[in-house]
Amino acid sequence: MKFTINIDCTPAEARAFLGLPNVEAMQEKLIAEIEKQMVANIKSMDPEAIFKTWLPASLQGVEQMQKMFWDQLAGAAKGGKKA
Repeated sequence: MKFTINIDCTPAEARAFLGLPNVEAMQEKLIAEIEKQMVANIKSMDPEAIFKTWLPASLQGVEQMQKMFWDQLAGAAKGGKKA
């Protein structure tokens, strides 16, 4: 035997029925504080400094991949012997 019960209520009504606390005010204050901190951090970021931080690592990775690729080709050209 199978029973199905559909309850139509809002989230606030469900919280009140289950005895859970209403945390909407705290959540709104927390989100506002996080947004304020994110805006402050974004304003303090210098795009040039970000690129200097990220770009060398990515270029080095590309250079390593190219070196590995050329080493494999050179090894195949020498009859399978690795350089």
